[in-house]
Amino acid sequence: MMGDWTFFSNYGHVLVCLARNREARLRDVAADVGITERAVQKIVRDLQDGGYLTVTKQGRCNRYRINRRKSLRHDLESHCTVGKWLALVTRDSPREEARIAVDQPAPPATEADTPDQPATPSKPPGQATAEPAPSQQVQAKDEKPSKQSAPADTRQQGSLF
Repeated sequence: MMGDWTFFSNYGHVLVCLARNREARLRDVAADVGITERAVQKIVRDLQDGGYLTVTKQGRCNRYRINRRKSLRHDLESHCTVGKWLALVTRDSPREEARIAVDQPAPPATEADTPDQPATPSKPPGQATAEPAPSQQVQAKDEKPSKQSAPADTRQQGSLF
């Protein structure tokens, strides 16, 4: 029988909740994470003190802004930013994560950024490739060829590890 453990700490769970809804009430975050509201308040304060979270008051509500450029704290994960981690676990696209991280316009979309469409691999000179399926032939005529040679998820994984 497996115990009641998870791969992420309550700090990570709170960040995920606030990334999904920056206007969430701490009472709702506590219910989602499965801890007390007082514990969530302590975590939010710690995240603020660490520079991972900014809280602004708007009327009676708090708004939470996550510093997605900040690196994760442990040496094993310090090469990864909070934004990359959140993009992975909240299913944000890399373009959305970049836009939120610095409040700048998102980079132009590429064929590889679209999850439903695989990137077109580039072939080395002198090497033949297999004919694409008929559904892909129509798509290839309408779209520009991709400069990326790896699917989006592979590139993202490479940047995280």
